[in-house]
Amino acid sequence: MTQCFSLTETRTRCYMSTFIGSGLRSAITDFKDGTVMHCWVPKTRTESKPNLLLIHGLGANALWQWGDIIRNLTPLFNVYVPDLIFFGESYTTRPERTEKFQAECVMRVLEANSVKKVSLVGLSYGGFVGYSMAEQYSEVVERVVVCSSGVCMEEKDIKDGLFPVSDLEEAVNILVPQTPQKLKELLGYSFFKPPRWLPSCFLYDFIEAMCMDYIEDKRELVRIIAKGRKLSDLPKICQPTLIIWGEHDRVFPLELGHRLKRHLGEQAQLVVISNAGHAFSSEKRKEFYENLKSFLMDLKPPAEKRT
Repeated sequence: MTQCFSLTETRTRCYMSTFIGSGLRSAITDFKDGTVMHCWVPKTRTESKPNLLLIHGLGANALWQWGDIIRNLTPLFNVYVPDLIFFGESYTTRPERTEKFQAECVMRVLEANSVKKVSLVGLSYGGFVGYSMAEQYSEVVERVVVCSSGVCMEEKDIKDGLFPVSDLEEAVNILVPQTPQKLKELLGYSFFKPPRWLPSCFLYDFIEAMCMDYIEDKRELVRIIAKGRKLSDLPKICQPTLIIWGEHDRVFPLELGHRLKRHLGEQAQLVVISNAGHAFSSEKRKEFYENLKSFLMDLKPPAEKRT
């Protein structure tokens, strides 16, 4: 089926049309050191608008993770949407696999586009990258939104039973799925109400289109996140920070959202979205957008609330 007609590729083309129709263009930045980054950038930057960086997670590329909300954001912000290394058209021949390296690459893209100040939103793995950017480039990053991202996790949490999967390699195989069964497991962990029935042909199609490039590199990204991680080593970022979490998140349980709020203290706000899982940005799109707009446009939500 995927050789003749691909639903995944068709939807990708629809998302591309949405991005282009929202005033964005595709741009490639070659760092000349073995690293190439792809990013969606404004066709025309409006100086009166604030800049906003959207950082995707592991599940798919930037188009798929931001395509359903991009039209809401481009009227308000100059929006920059990179593909992280090993996603979309971004790659490196360098050996680094840390979120710190990803953050450095994204920063170089912003510099190439003359972005001096920016707020950012990071989904899941993108939250690790965004948090690292906020710590490394505090003079550039103005506001931070961390979405269901376990930056406060510790390596010992895996064996201590905080997560539904207590073996790191099993988690790696789910987060970088190569079979329909593993993709079904990932959907089950990601959604509060996962799809009841998906034909194997569609799952194979998605895997072929989205999951077959840089397989071992993506697995290493997951391993590096957890390796030796301790809360005591996590720096406290200084920017105003909004933490958004799905009430029933099974990828990064809500306890990690509360842990991050305690770690950051008064400059952080926690919003818990009810009846939603890890993929709350898809499940509760309206609530997600309203909280983003409120915080980023300086209409702050309460210190903690449920929506």
